[in-house]
Amino acid sequence: MLTIGVDIGGTKVAAGVVDDDGEIVEHTLRPTAADRPEVVAETVADVVRELSKGRQVEAVGVGAAGFVDETRSMVRFAPNLAWREEPLQKKISGLVGLPVVIENDANAMAWGETRFGAGRGQSHVVCVTLGTGIGGGLVFDGALYRGRWGMGAELGHMQVVPGGRLCGCGNVGCWEQYASGQALVKEARQIAEAQPERAEILLGLADGKIEGEEVTEAARLGDDASLAAFGNLADWLGQGMADLAGVLDPGCFIVGGGVSRAADLFIDRARDTFAERLTGHGHRPLAEVKLAELGASAGVVGAADLARRR
Repeated sequence: MLTIGVDIGGTKVAAGVVDDDGEIVEHTLRPTAADRPEVVAETVADVVRELSKGRQVEAVGVGAAGFVDETRSMVRFAPNLAWREEPLQKKISGLVGLPVVIENDANAMAWGETRFGAGRGQSHVVCVTLGTGIGGGLVFDGALYRGRWGMGAELGHMQVVPGGRLCGCGNVGCWEQYASGQALVKEARQIAEAQPERAEILLGLADGKIEGEEVTEAARLGDDASLAAFGNLADWLGQGMADLAGVLDPGCFIVGGGVSRAADLFIDRARDTFAERLTGHGHRPLAEVKLAELGASAGVVGAADLARRR
């Protein structure tokens, strides 16, 4: 059976035709407008029509960066997209004439990695996606955990610092303000401003504007400020996983998202911090901390497989 998986991000829509084995038969990518919900639905419909040509497609799965309701049909709220009570399933299904399942994008990624990637054979998985913010997905006893209202696993919005940094969700001190791509860049900028002598390589590469790519490159060249920013991210990631393990007791953490492409700069330290700060460490099994295997395709593959299982 062929299904189509769609992954909607803040600037692009990625989509692919996926077979029963989780293999992408054909893939496409389109830009989209985060501030215009009607354009997003039309863009998704366009890619579904394109990928369906000459194929018998059974259903469409859509991963959306927001709070998806328990019926997998409506996006209640999206911090980085202009969706508020958006009936996305109805809109897309009406445009393409196929069954449509809407799922949180991090849930879709977690399902894809558990079924076909780094979590194969694992029954209890926590997926942490490090991008601009932090997303999360939970697979327990081989089933995706969504919560009573479909909005579970918003891991990035655990409050880790009372009275801390303001978050895009409206609260303060959320985990994603300390262990995400935006947190990494903010930390590097602050160090470079306060102690420019520690950031000579970074400042030379940045040419006036420090972004994630420059921080990563500078860290690999030995820039002290950039390495410190990655070290801080690693400690917050390890601490967060330790806290989650105390509540959820998974067998495996999977770390993915765009920031994970620089995992060589932080994942070992994050594992060490996790092991040191885990409650009861030394007297309990230690969950594996693995890197995602499917890369940018995980959300597409996961969404397509969830549509197949609708």
